[in-house]
Amino acid sequence: MYHYQPALALEELQDDATLPNPVHVRDMIIRARLTPSHAMELNHKFQEYLQVFGEAQSLAQGILQQLVNEPPQKIHQ
Repeated sequence: MYHYQPALALEELQDDATLPNPVHVRDMIIRARLTPSHAMELNHKFQEYLQVFGEAQSLAQGILQQLVNEPPQKIHQ
């Protein structure tokens, strides 16, 4: 599964512009063999990722909710 393979998750991000679920990113960090200082650095970046991911998810939800509530418009050709 991609969520345990950072290279595949990165490839999907570049191909599909999808962000990996933060839980999967956390698991990738945990599974990596990092030095303590590198682990702390990535953990700090991960905390930022969590915040921005949540904000983006909330923004996208608001946009999609508005689109769901809009009546479809007829396209005149």
